[in-house]
Amino acid sequence: MSALTVERAVLGDPLTQPLIRELTHEYVTRYGPGGHREMARYGAEEFAPPHGLLLLLLQGGEPVAGGAYRRHEDPHTAEVKRMWTAAGHRRRGLGRRVLAELETAAREAGYRRIFLTTGPLQPEAKGLYLAAGYTPLFDVRVEPAPDGDPLPFEKDLLHPRPSHPQDLAAAAAGKAPIR
Repeated sequence: MSALTVERAVLGDPLTQPLIRELTHEYVTRYGPGGHREMARYGAEEFAPPHGLLLLLLQGGEPVAGGAYRRHEDPHTAEVKRMWTAAGHRRRGLGRRVLAELETAAREAGYRRIFLTTGPLQPEAKGLYLAAGYTPLFDVRVEPAPDGDPLPFEKDLLHPRPSHPQDLAAAAAGKAPIR
């Protein structure tokens, strides 16, 4: 297995096509036609420097995972979007690696906080964000409605809360820790 490399990209780049294709398929499969609307919501400029960034993890020159951030509500908050791991490469910690790379890049770009949302039908994403030390901005004790609102999270980039072993176990079991 070849080593992973991190590459900055822009939407429209041929290397981003697997991310866009698979992520769109995932969203449409889980959420219906609204998945197309979500993928079209932001243009390429949102994920380009100086306020945004799109990263890909490449293995042997092929994209296996990726994600992006854009400026959110203020100059100090980035929003993570377009998190993706290729279907044949899941359960290897690649999403966690992409998230860590995005956090580092956002911090270096001057952001102090990261915000993100995930859909109510994406328990694996919810588990990833909890395990990565994100604070849920919703009641984790309530099962989200399948057609409900997105689940928001935030993280302080300057003073992140440490992940706890019980958080990792709960995330792996699909259960959120109560804090």
